[in-house]
Amino acid sequence: MGKLQVKICGLNDPAGLDAAVSAGADWIGLVFFPPSPRAISPGQAAALSGRALPTTAGGPGRVGLFVDPEPDEIEATLATVRLDALQLYGKVGDLPALRARFGLPIWRAIGIATASDLPADAGGADALVIEAKPPPDANRPGGNAARFDWSLLLDWTAPAPWILAGGLTPANVAEAIRMTGARCVDVSSGVERARGIKDPALIRAFIANARSA
Repeated sequence: MGKLQVKICGLNDPAGLDAAVSAGADWIGLVFFPPSPRAISPGQAAALSGRALPTTAGGPGRVGLFVDPEPDEIEATLATVRLDALQLYGKVGDLPALRARFGLPIWRAIGIATASDLPADAGGADALVIEAKPPPDANRPGGNAARFDWSLLLDWTAPAPWILAGGLTPANVAEAIRMTGARCVDVSSGVERARGIKDPALIRAFIANARSA
């Protein structure tokens, strides 16, 4: 990843999508995991992304987030909505085989609590989403609005392009980028006014503050 990139994840309504697109987000995230308050069906995702994003090159890429996905689930989703990358959590199987089957880059989410959690290899993924390890009682994967100790990244040799996620907000994203050298940042709950509901003003502020770093 060359220039700094920004991903706004968990978009599920027109106001949030419009804010992300108009503010220049590089990626939008669509969550295909029903227990999430940000979950969206493939049909809803197609209607939402289709209203504001071009069908050809240009505009932010669409990233589909899946948890413990079966290949057939991904295939059924792709039959309804165009995606540009797959972000996978949990049991993900053979990543090179998934890439070959669907022709899409694979982003593998990795939870971090200590330096020993930092991956030494990409495990077949094209990019790694680095975020806080969920607490033991969490019922959802991902950063769960928590940040990990960013200083752990200072001595890490990344085996693949990586995305910093988990606990980012408009207030701390510039600091996070300066501290870690991240070239891509990913936010979801940090730009919400209520659980699962995006705030357009916070989306715009997050993107502006990330670019300023």
